[in-house]
Amino acid sequence: MVGSMTAFTVNDAFMKAVGSEWPVFQSIFIRGIFAVALMAAFAFALGHIRRGIPKRDWRLVMIRTGCEALAAALFITAIFNMPLAEATAILQTLPLTVTLSGALFLGEKVGWRRWMAILVGFVGVLLIVQPGTDGFSSYALLAVGAVILITFRDMAARQMSDAMPSFLAALVGAIGVMIIGGLGSTTEVWQPLTMTAVIGLAGAICTIGLAYFFSVAAMRSGDIGFVAPYRYSSLVVALILGIAIFDEVPSTLVLLGAGLITATGLYTMFRENRLSTDSDNGA
Repeated sequence: MVGSMTAFTVNDAFMKAVGSEWPVFQSIFIRGIFAVALMAAFAFALGHIRRGIPKRDWRLVMIRTGCEALAAALFITAIFNMPLAEATAILQTLPLTVTLSGALFLGEKVGWRRWMAILVGFVGVLLIVQPGTDGFSSYALLAVGAVILITFRDMAARQMSDAMPSFLAALVGAIGVMIIGGLGSTTEVWQPLTMTAVIGLAGAICTIGLAYFFSVAAMRSGDIGFVAPYRYSSLVVALILGIAIFDEVPSTLVLLGAGLITATGLYTMFRENRLSTDSDNGA
């Protein structure tokens, strides 16, 4: 999982570098072509391309794909225009937003401790976004919008049956991202190949393939409750890359907000894992 999160974050850094040469949708579309080819090869090798999947699962996959495609467009636009660590920190609120959505839409029980964790985590987001101050960037709202869309993506995924292979759902999502990139690129003036763009794109293609491979390997072989907290390693990688490559030194408020998000997200994960264990043991 650490390898997966590192690869995802390095991919974001490569895409951010490409953003200095190419517009958003051109970058998404060209990366998407190669990402889909890589993921299709993985899905075929793992035997995840199959028939007999219920229509309900396909409907959920289409909802998931739409959310993922729009989220990708919002998040990549955000990292093109704001510090990488700040956008990554906002993305780390996902455990909190998924827990909140489960309580609101799926009737899942959430105790007062997790409600408090969700509230404190959202305070962390406000410290990063800093609305109404000189440090406010409207692009941070795009990262928040991406979190909302990814939350609905994950909610759709949670309702799929075991008949839908996870990597097939991810492949369809990647196809959706490629399509929205292609459609969006028709509104842009395409830019020519440059050495920076070629290197950045090659790096993004390689790292996104590794990220998906490591993620699937982690989920297939590791206990989810143990593996999931290591997702937060991406924030450390984003901080290092932001400082070393893009000269983006986060402010004290941003670091404090990221710390609150990480702490509450980890607490939420551990709490849910403990409750799940107690339930399995009949406690």
